Amino acid sequence: MKAQDMLVERINNLCKEKRMSYYALSYESAVPMTTLMHIVDKSTSNPGVMTIGKICDGFGITLKEFFDSPEFDEIERFDM
Repeated sequence: MKAQDMLVERINNLCKEKRMSYYALSYESAVPMTTLMHIVDKSTSNPGVMTIGKICDGFGITLKEFFDSPEFDEIERFDM
């Protein structure tokens, strides 16, 4: 699985876990809905760390908590 797929899977899993829609996540994170949708539909291939950080803020978690999850256990270093 590619890192981009893992990122989308993690966002989707957190949305389910926290019972948040993409709209609510966009609002809570101050990430524009279009930006969030481009990440989720993979038309943005490499979202910046600041954007991921804002998404984490929307979920109420840290970047470490975001990436310290089973979705990223098998990530390959150059799989971007």
